[in-house]
Amino acid sequence: MVEREALDEPMRRHECRRGTHECVRHDVNDCRDLEFKLVYHPGYDLNLGEHVFPSKKFGLIHDLLLQEGTAEPSDFVEPEPAADEDVLLVHGLGWVERLRTGTLTMDELLTLEIPYSEAMIRAFWLATGGTILAARNALRDRLGFNLSGGFHHAFPDHGEGFCAIHDVAIAVLKMQKEGLVQKAMVVDCDVHHGNGTAGIFAGDNSVLTLSLHQYNNYPSEKPPSTIDIHLRDGTGDEEYLSRLREACHVAIEGFRPDLLMYIAGADPYFDDQLGGLALTMEGLMARDRLVFEMARSHDVPVAVTLAGGYARNVMDTVAIHCNTVKAARDAYHS
Repeated sequence: MVEREALDEPMRRHECRRGTHECVRHDVNDCRDLEFKLVYHPGYDLNLGEHVFPSKKFGLIHDLLLQEGTAEPSDFVEPEPAADEDVLLVHGLGWVERLRTGTLTMDELLTLEIPYSEAMIRAFWLATGGTILAARNALRDRLGFNLSGGFHHAFPDHGEGFCAIHDVAIAVLKMQKEGLVQKAMVVDCDVHHGNGTAGIFAGDNSVLTLSLHQYNNYPSEKPPSTIDIHLRDGTGDEEYLSRLREACHVAIEGFRPDLLMYIAGADPYFDDQLGGLALTMEGLMARDRLVFEMARSHDVPVAVTLAGGYARNVMDTVAIHCNTVKAARDAYHS
């Protein structure tokens, strides 16, 4: 036990969002809920209009975190758009040029399933820059958090299912290229199988991919991840958490990654329009805590992306994503 006399300054009792308590920090203004940065940019909105993917959710998440007092303005940092040379670590030059110039074929647009616009392309590049920054922050702070990203259906030469470029894969390969990590692990808890992730890292022994998803759902073709957990329709909290706990334990213990990329989809929620699982908000928050606490217990840095969420009430999706921030705060608060 550290005696008060041993501190440079005495403890001071004060009010903060955690309530009245004694703070041992030198500056009571540093006593904040969040001890990690939230990467966010207003340009994250893909400007899809009336679309099942509510890309306006990114701004709503930002606003709700502030309104609830979960975060302060100083907790947010803005990313720069990813450099094309970083995007090319994963994607072919032809695909990148067609995205940049708006020359996608009709088949490519139909497979992507979202309307083309310059704002949409800028949003993907910003989100990818955000995931790269979140990975850097994770290596510095043990936790990094991007309020977008998780575009796990993108392949090197095309996009699918609302995903034009694969921000998570780009961040992993950039961290490896810079010599910051050797082995990375992707834990994908979106309701949909991470087919792009599996395809990109097939045969790459430096990246372990784990996908926990509803089997009878998009995509129809599911290339094998390192670990695939195929869940039956209607799977609820108890089975989901049990399967996730077992898979994460085996993967982290056996693989010992230098960085964990967590794709924290909101769409396993029971009232999601594109999902068929039956998790509650409490179950989803327990899922997040499980991943964070297991990573922390093994001293593995975690970078978070939010991926999908299509609840009938968009504010349910927003609340689930905000709960992921709260779960991270609770797991990493010292």
